[in-house]
Amino acid sequence: MTKGTILAVDDEPDILIALEDLFEDEYQVVTTTKPSEALAILAADPDVAVVISDQRMPGMTGDVLLAEARAFHEAQAILLTGYADITAVIAALNRGGITGYVTKPWDAVLLRSTVRNAFERHRLGRDLATERALLLGLLDHSADAISFKDAQGCFIRLNARKALLLGQDIEACLGRSEADLLGARAGAAAEADAAAIRSGAASDALVSDGPFGAERWSHVVRVPIRAPSGEIAHLATIERDVTEQRSLEARLRQSDKMQALGTLAGGIAHDFNNLLTAILGSLELVGPKVEDQPRVQRLIENATGAAQRGASLTKRLLSFSRSHDLQARSTDVNALIEGMGDLFGRSLGGLVSVTTDLAPDLPPVHVDPDQLELAILNLCINARDASPEGGVITITTALDRVAAEDAELSPGEYVRVAIADAGTGIPPEILQRVCEPFFTTKAVGQGTGLGLAMVFGLAQQSKGRLRLESTVGEGTRVELLLPRSEGAADAAAETTRAAPVAARPASILVVDDDAEVRHVTASFLSGFGYSETEAGDGAAALALLERRSFDLVVADLAMPGMSGVELAATLRRRWPNLPVLILTGHADAMQIPDDVPVLTKPFGSGELAARVSALLDTARTP
Repeated sequence: MTKGTILAVDDEPDILIALEDLFEDEYQVVTTTKPSEALAILAADPDVAVVISDQRMPGMTGDVLLAEARAFHEAQAILLTGYADITAVIAALNRGGITGYVTKPWDAVLLRSTVRNAFERHRLGRDLATERALLLGLLDHSADAISFKDAQGCFIRLNARKALLLGQDIEACLGRSEADLLGARAGAAAEADAAAIRSGAASDALVSDGPFGAERWSHVVRVPIRAPSGEIAHLATIERDVTEQRSLEARLRQSDKMQALGTLAGGIAHDFNNLLTAILGSLELVGPKVEDQPRVQRLIENATGAAQRGASLTKRLLSFSRSHDLQARSTDVNALIEGMGDLFGRSLGGLVSVTTDLAPDLPPVHVDPDQLELAILNLCINARDASPEGGVITITTALDRVAAEDAELSPGEYVRVAIADAGTGIPPEILQRVCEPFFTTKAVGQGTGLGLAMVFGLAQQSKGRLRLESTVGEGTRVELLLPRSEGAADAAAETTRAAPVAARPASILVVDDDAEVRHVTASFLSGFGYSETEAGDGAAALALLERRSFDLVVADLAMPGMSGVELAATLRRRWPNLPVLILTGHADAMQIPDDVPVLTKPFGSGELAARVSALLDTARTP
């Protein structure tokens, strides 16, 4: 370690030499015969630990020199003096100008001891100053709320962050307990402090404060500090705000759950689409066979309608499970809302009813209709949950014009969709957070925290706006503003068409691992006038193609062993001119090349006939 520095000041050079000889083994000794030069040395070197000065010197006495040095320097001061100067020495001690004195002629052992003690005091003083600076720096700049309390729970030190949480400034908190400052709200904290002092061991806890749904979460560490006697004299507390961390953890958990739920929804939708393809196809095939039986025809129509509603539900389930970008197009909002009647009845239960007030002659809007439908449903479910005793949910539409002065939206015409309820309402502190992803005030397992976030995202991506108004005890109104589309609204695709007769003979291979779906598809093709052959998987299909030729292959997407995409790739390598049509109940189950034709399940005979005819015509075109 570097030696400490002492400064010796005496107008007699011989004494300086003696002092240097005495201390050079332990310290770095700097000497001078002039008091003014000693002050300059001290001003230039803040690391001088001890100053040893003679009392009687021309121009300036030692006590004056040391008093001036003390005004700007931390060095310990020792005065060398004769017995005749003892009065001046006592005065210097009383003024605090020196910390000790040694009479001349000095006792070497006594002088060494005095200097050593002074040096140790200087070192301890510096260490304490460093620790104080570190503590103040920690208190002043830490984002955590830090405080120190005595054994009775009264603050002796705290930082501005902690004072802010207490609603006071630092000075107002000193000497007072949390109970004095917070009243009954401090009960849990006071009990935790007392428990930490009783146990004598550090502890930590996760605590919350604030209204349900907008809590502030803190991780609080309590560290008891013992006095030299061994008793707990103080308690240090460090409170770290972990609200955002908990929110991120909740988002991660919710994201994992939603991903799993989306995968499950996709799988269920795939299976249901296979079932519905077999059901709807069988009903369509049996229809002509009972044309002379009106009662049976009515039963078939009822079953077909129910199956088509199931297909609509499955479509919505798939829309939920997908994570692709919005597919915006011209959409008739009024027609979309009117078509949701059955969905409201099944999703909202019997405690609430939905009424509509739809403005006539509304222009179409540019939006993804599937996502808009899901957004309206989510808003209605929220309104239902805010009406535990039942009530009426009102959906209104209107045409609005946005002026050029509006900073949020481009000027022009917009369609306003509003969902209003007379439920419990939303407190202001929660209202400002309801559009955050995964934020929910519902009990665990009863909410995803994605509803309003999804609606907000839809509004943003559609270049529109979401606005919420709510009053506690009176209800909530949510308005979705969507830009007008210049094009006409897309017409709904026909679910059934008259099946055309095959324009020319063709041999078609049907590949599907589901026997019922395969049979329906083959029966449709046979009814069109085509020659059809069935295969239960990709390997069987390839074996048939080795023995004979076909004009078209119709293959299911998801099959064990070899998927429809893999089969199509193999066919393109070996029979490049053979067209392939992929049938799927879940198009997002795997990546399908853009140039591979796809028909989604369930499909009607007319849809299948049109796609097959188009592919056969394309294959004939040179």
